[in-house]
Amino acid sequence: MLEWILIIILVAFLVYRLTPARGVKTITAQELKTIINDPDKVFVDVRSPLEYNAQHIQQFQNIPLKSKFKDLPRDKEIIVICQTGIRSNQACKKLKRRGHTNITNVRGGLSNWNFKGGK
Repeated sequence: MLEWILIIILVAFLVYRLTPARGVKTITAQELKTIINDPDKVFVDVRSPLEYNAQHIQQFQNIPLKSKFKDLPRDKEIIVICQTGIRSNQACKKLKRRGHTNITNVRGGLSNWNFKGGK
């Protein structure tokens, strides 16, 4: 019985962590290519500095997930990316809690960007 309770708790936790934040847009790597040079958007890579330094998209600034995101403007769209989309989803939820309203998550993250031939 205890095993089933633990399994249910684990599944609920995973569902919560992977569920997209309400009110957050999602784009593909292909869609990112069409907006990557838009000066009216803020591009944020939430991976660790080590990951970011190994490889990143030039337009993205590194603000790791554990950061407070306090300096991000509220009047611009924030495009968030990580390696696979999981940490960026968490960052989007964090930004929503901080009052940001125009947030977009890159589905599949940098892995998808690389797979789709992004440069």
